[in-house]
Amino acid sequence: MFTGLVEIQGSVAALEKAGKGIRLSVKPLAEFEVSLGDSVSVNGVCLTVTKHDGNISFDVSPETMRSTDLGELHAGHRVNLERALRLADRLGGHIVTGHVDNVGTVREIRQVGEYTFYTVDAPPDIMRYVVKKGSVAIDGISLTVVDLDNRSFSVAIIPHTLTATNIGQRRVGDRVNLETDIIGKYVEKLLDKKDRNTNLMNVLREEGFVND
Repeated sequence: MFTGLVEIQGSVAALEKAGKGIRLSVKPLAEFEVSLGDSVSVNGVCLTVTKHDGNISFDVSPETMRSTDLGELHAGHRVNLERALRLADRLGGHIVTGHVDNVGTVREIRQVGEYTFYTVDAPPDIMRYVVKKGSVAIDGISLTVVDLDNRSFSVAIIPHTLTATNIGQRRVGDRVNLETDIIGKYVEKLLDKKDRNTNLMNVLREEGFVND
């Protein structure tokens, strides 16, 4: 579990094939204490530390490669790093699982005063959970939705976030990892279950199996 408040950036040191997946090696750009087996969010993707020798290595499965953009990284690319949340920590962002839902594409970047607005095109399975003033994670960064339509949403990036994360290096056309707020998914599931149970009760009632 993460908060979406990126701790530091890292630089991709190597990306090598490992069976059907890849082995990703990242050099932290500041002090970043981890141990073997720790969970780390890398551009919003929850990965397990498999080696730590100055660089931090992760094994990335074929499924993770399919649903994220990690396989498109190259040596020198900047990535956002965040260690797993401690139960005693403040939840400064929102609940981020590190299980990326899908990949979106940066459609527009515009400057308005000191803010940088990013518009991201996203598939329907993402947009169904995006709400105005709600939370969304882009490359593991907890951000607030400013506006949206049926195929895209926009976020406003403050100067600190622009320099503390890799989002300032994103350009129009770049693909980004997206994770929607898990609370919305649970609410949808519970409401769907309630509707299905209600419909079942109506059928049973109509067939005479249930008497009110």
